[in-house]
Amino acid sequence: MSQFRSILNLVRPVQLLLALLSYGLGLGLAHYLGVTFLPEPQFLGGLIVLMLLVASALLTEYFRPFNEPILLGETRKEREDLRSQILIISVSFLAVSGILVFLLQRGGFLVSATAVFLVLFILLALAVAIPPFRLANRGLGELSLSILVVSFPATLAFLFQFGNLHRLLTIFTFPLFLLALAYFLILNFPAYADDLKYERRSLLVSLSWQRAVPLHNGLLVIAFLFLAAIPFFGVPFGLVWPSLLTLPLAAYQIFALRNLSEGAKPIWSVFMLIGTALIGLTTYLIVLTFWLR
Repeated sequence: MSQFRSILNLVRPVQLLLALLSYGLGLGLAHYLGVTFLPEPQFLGGLIVLMLLVASALLTEYFRPFNEPILLGETRKEREDLRSQILIISVSFLAVSGILVFLLQRGGFLVSATAVFLVLFILLALAVAIPPFRLANRGLGELSLSILVVSFPATLAFLFQFGNLHRLLTIFTFPLFLLALAYFLILNFPAYADDLKYERRSLLVSLSWQRAVPLHNGLLVIAFLFLAAIPFFGVPFGLVWPSLLTLPLAAYQIFALRNLSEGAKPIWSVFMLIGTALIGLTTYLIVLTFWLR
């Protein structure tokens, strides 16, 4: 595998796509509320989100303990070269992000809540990867990623356009946060044996398999019950029903994981594909609904 492809895999492109969808949700909600778009914060804000997520993902790999491989079958020299490239790219992306933040501040787009959430996003992105916090290895990585990939991008995109928080933002990002947490939890299952071997404290390892399965299933159930209950908060049902179309995927995920816990042979590729489709399609359908209203 070429070094470029190796680094591309390490930046977690699926997570970047989910973050873009979430960012689109924030913009779609602002569009639904009749806001006239400001192109500069819309574009620069999206770049900042992507660059910080890339830097966080790469720094998470850079600060792995030396007894853990970054790539399977790597030699010592390949590992050292890769670490050097990762550090250079991460620092470069952080530096460019700092410049973009300065441009937003100079343009008067970082005021009140927007500035607070952007600072929180930056701090959390670094805390996930960098010691002494390194939340990725403290059983908090999945929770942090759910916030970084789903909650904060939508919030920042909305604040850059609207300026203040709105109840619709919370109503729609909360169930997506639950779906994201369930998604990041199931990503740990194929790597469970390696996590135990290298003493990585993923959420799955912290909870144990027996507790993680009902937690995952409960997160999906609560997320879709909340989506179904949104019309009772005064939100038109037309904004909600498209997101419920992915309910069969959630049902499959619940039953498949239950079967795995009872000893069924896992087909991880299918399992991961369904999990990714569940969070991705649900977010996409909500985003599309807001943009078409």
